[in-house]
Amino acid sequence: MKNLSRRSFLKSTSAATVGAMIIPNLLSFSPNNRLNFAVIGVGGRGHANWGKVPGENIVAMCDVDDKRAARGYKSFPKAKKYKDFRKMFDEMSNQIDAVIISTPDHTHFAATMAAMQLGKHVYVEKPLAHNIWELRTLKKAAKHYGIISQMGNQGHTTNGIRLIKEWYDADILGQVREVHAWQGNKVTFKPGGYFTKPESFPPPAHKVPKHFDWDLWLGSAANRPFNTAYAPKSWRGFYDFGNGMLGDWACHTLDGPFWSLDLGMPQTVEGIVPNPIPDYSFMPAESVVKYEFAARGDKAPVTLTWHEDGTKPEIRKDWGIDELPESGMVMIGEKKTLITGGRPNNPKLIVSDEEWNEFLKNAPEKTIKRIGEEKPVEEWLNSIKNNTLPGSNFDYAASLTEMALIGVMAQRFATKLDYDAKNMKVTNRPDLDAYIKEPVRKGWSYGEDLW
Repeated sequence: MKNLSRRSFLKSTSAATVGAMIIPNLLSFSPNNRLNFAVIGVGGRGHANWGKVPGENIVAMCDVDDKRAARGYKSFPKAKKYKDFRKMFDEMSNQIDAVIISTPDHTHFAATMAAMQLGKHVYVEKPLAHNIWELRTLKKAAKHYGIISQMGNQGHTTNGIRLIKEWYDADILGQVREVHAWQGNKVTFKPGGYFTKPESFPPPAHKVPKHFDWDLWLGSAANRPFNTAYAPKSWRGFYDFGNGMLGDWACHTLDGPFWSLDLGMPQTVEGIVPNPIPDYSFMPAESVVKYEFAARGDKAPVTLTWHEDGTKPEIRKDWGIDELPESGMVMIGEKKTLITGGRPNNPKLIVSDEEWNEFLKNAPEKTIKRIGEEKPVEEWLNSIKNNTLPGSNFDYAASLTEMALIGVMAQRFATKLDYDAKNMKVTNRPDLDAYIKEPVRKGWSYGEDLW
């Protein structure tokens, strides 16, 4: 029964039969069609996510930081509070239908696998996981356990990303052989920011705040002294915990070309980094990452270049524009060039105002179902209740994130990688296998049985 979704089960079974059978994870389904949610990661992005399910029951909340979680705890005084999600599942698995996970990248996998093994539907912040083996395992697990999954890259629910794919499919752009994306001037390295740089490497030991459980925050990562540059929110720049700017933004900015061009995995990725951190532990202040994708059926090979803090693509004379936005993406086609901002919400063709207005009057047919602007949590909730899959389910989301993370690896080590996606191997750098499947601390191992 663990592979049968609860919605399918309830559609085919009477209430009396459900009451007579011992299927604990199904018994919590409320008669009024409300779901019981557990929240792992209550503050920050957690608040943004659990705030999207006001009509459901939040029965459990888990966070290692009492201070950042305080607002959520106050909002749901009846929800049971935990620091360790493993204990939460031990005590409350029979009372939980679905789980929202909004923790640092390095703890996504363990929390998600623990939930799925119990048959719980899962929503996970982007990027989906911290390494490629974890991504492949989550993809397998979502199918194996028969759950409804979603990654929280908001742009995948928008009208904008659907327009990108529809315009490409309608041959408005023609063959696309070149894509550029960029994030400029976002790495300030200021204390308390998303990318706080420590005073030295390795960071010195700081006193752990009383409201914060450092050991649980580390999760599967190797033990080390606490430093305020790691937590509560500046972990993204440290490759042991986050995936830098590329890992943070690729699931937004590269979602449009990945989906519409059916890019799949690159053959090679090169990280061009002027000043890498000597021990490769922290993101560089400036870099360019160049992906090479092979032809896919009748789709041309693609060179995708990611520019980070310091460079942008060269403006072509035929574009007729003077400057590019602070962050964005361009798909350069043989017929037309498409541009977006850092998210895929509002695509435009780079043409004159007159030509743009004429295009809008006769735009291609809208063939893809619309969800609503930036509503990934709502789409996931709807999918659970209607036994469907949302657009950024793990089968799609794991592949999008894998494409990003192989680029992160090239950026981290300032090198060129030949990637054998089928076998999850960097063929020219076998020493990097340890980063495709990272070691984990005792007590945090999940998913091995699926291989």
